[in-house]
Amino acid sequence: MSQEKGFVIRDCREEDLPEITAIYADSVETGTASFELVAPDLAEMTTRRANLLKGGYPYLVAEEEGKILGYAYAGAYRPRPAYGATVENSIYIRSDLRGRGVGSALLTALIEAATACGFRQMIAVIGDSENHASRALHARAGFEHIGILRSVGWKHGRWLDSVLMQRSLGDGDTTPR
Repeated sequence: MSQEKGFVIRDCREEDLPEITAIYADSVETGTASFELVAPDLAEMTTRRANLLKGGYPYLVAEEEGKILGYAYAGAYRPRPAYGATVENSIYIRSDLRGRGVGSALLTALIEAATACGFRQMIAVIGDSENHASRALHARAGFEHIGILRSVGWKHGRWLDSVLMQRSLGDGDTTPR
């Protein structure tokens, strides 16, 4: 798909899922980006990916020398039909590779892919208001801060906020769907 800083951004393949599962497990077990408490296994991650692809959503990976550095996908923001043009993004980077530009490259490519699919709005639901890196990443990509849901998740022995950020895709809300 595209070459960035020594790594490639491309569509996710099924053989990427073991590494993706490990990246996500680390995020679930040690971080606050996801509000899941137990990391899903490979079978569940395979099902989740299949459902996203079946729904017409983009699912991307950053790869370098055969290793997955991180991944990103868009999915339904809400299940009701009126939300059909709005997606929520998810981005996870290997913990030892954060700060190398992988997240920025993935988010840029995901925005382009979601726009090409005809989606009009992208929502970032950032777990933990203390996740300054994710908030800055989204702001650099043109997302605006739209709100904070205070103390809506309990993880790692503390209450966590969810930060909402949003950006338009393509024509956004300037034309009918």
